[in-house]
Amino acid sequence: MLVAAAVCPPTPLVVLGMPDLRSACHTAISTLREARPDRLVVVGGADTTTAYDGGATGTLRPWGLDHTSGTGEPVLPLSLTVARVLLGDHPCDGLQSVAFDAASEECRAVGEGLATGGESVALLVMADGSACLSPRAPGRYDEAAGPFNDLIAKALATGDPAVLAGLDPVQADRLWVSGRAALQVLAGAAGGRTYEGRLLTAIAPYGVGYFAGSWLS
Repeated sequence: MLVAAAVCPPTPLVVLGMPDLRSACHTAISTLREARPDRLVVVGGADTTTAYDGGATGTLRPWGLDHTSGTGEPVLPLSLTVARVLLGDHPCDGLQSVAFDAASEECRAVGEGLATGGESVALLVMADGSACLSPRAPGRYDEAAGPFNDLIAKALATGDPAVLAGLDPVQADRLWVSGRAALQVLAGAAGGRTYEGRLLTAIAPYGVGYFAGSWLS
């Protein structure tokens, strides 16, 4: 059963700079610890859907940062690597990537699989919003990006997984919402339950939507 969740952006900027965003992420992650779950699992977008051991290694060297978490060969995608950095010395019990283009049904199934069983589970979900929020954004500016981004922010603030479950993959792809699949894994893990939501920050530097928030049962 999902007892808590935190959502943070999977960007190296939380390591390289942006101290206010990093602080908000740490506050969100503290909610997971306060929930005292039996298991803490990290979820993030990647090219493929893959389960990793909780001790798997990731590195930020391809992004110009000499920072590696773990001691083995780096295998983690960027989203899970940033999560490992944010967690610091706090261990996790599993790392799960989900393909950026995974169908909503697949995301729901992954989430349900993570939250089934008799153990209490907390998720750290690495997901961002649209990258089409301004003329200087990585994606082409789209007037629909703002309302879509606001929809995600509202879902995080209200603890409503139904909103995340209903995100349109086609529209999300058009608006460069790379966090859509990870957010729908969260919705699958939550099932039909609602949570006490807290949106700590919602910003859009460089035209990309970044959130930090938490859910608690």
